[in-house]
Order: sequence, then structure tokens, then C-alpha cells
Amino acid sequence: MNKFTLAGAAVLAVALGIFAVTRFSEQTAPVQETTAPEDGAAMVAITLPDTLSPEGTMGKRAFDAVCADCHGDNAAGKMGIAPPLIHKIYEPSHHGDMAFQMAAANGVRAHHWTFGDMPPQPGVTRADVTSIIAYIREIQRANGIN
Repeated sequence: MNKFTLAGAAVLAVALGIFAVTRFSEQTAPVQETTAPEDGAAMVAITLPDTLSPEGTMGKRAFDAVCADCHGDNAAGKMGIAPPLIHKIYEPSHHGDMAFQMAAANGVRAHHWTFGDMPPQPGVTRADVTSIIAYIREIQRANGIN
């Protein structure tokens, strides 16, 4: 047997071995089942700031009373209901504070998410929204959204 035939047989044997190992491992790998999050589940994991400013503390109270039913605890969103406000879409350079004021006063047509339109919140004052914004911005900063 010449050297080239022997080398070719060795390469073929190695290739078949690699094929068999990868094929076998793909067939025996455990299948991981994934389930969709339930409606109402938090959409994002967030880190809370160590402390809130006095304005942020007032904003948390107002947020919990008016916004949390839809936007979730600590603005983490609710699957199937409303988006998280602790998200890069709502960073100050994209949705400034005035966008939050206008959303509360006038409502918002759906444009980034598929949850549907947000209705106006007539029971919320501009001062309430200012405090809510302070709260949201403090959580955003704690999560690297500036």
C-alpha cells in the first residue's frame, strides 16, 4: 500500500469519526421545552436603585396607584398587557419627559409595541406625571438606561 492511500484512508476514518460523534450527540441531546410567559408576567428583569430621591419616592407611590396595573411592578411591563418602561425605547433621548406627559394627558397610539393604544389618564395631574417620570428615570439609570 502506498503512502497516499494510507493517508487518504486515515483522513477518511477521522472524518467519519467526527461525523458519527456529532450526529450521535445531536440525536441524544436533551430537548429543552420552552413555554411562553403567561399574560401578566413581568417582561424584563430590573435592578432597583439602592435609594430613591424624595421626588422618586412620590413618583413610586403615584406609579403604583395609577400605572402599575398595566405597566407592572417597578415599570417592568406585563406580558400581553403593556410594555416595560425600563427599556431602551424609553430612554430620555428617544422618549423625553414631555412624551410621558403627553401620553398621560392624551393617550398614545401603539407604535413600538403591539399591546394596543394607551388611553389617556384623566385622573393624573402634570405634577403626578413629573414625579412618576423621576421614579422611572431613577430605575432606568440603575439599569444602564441613560
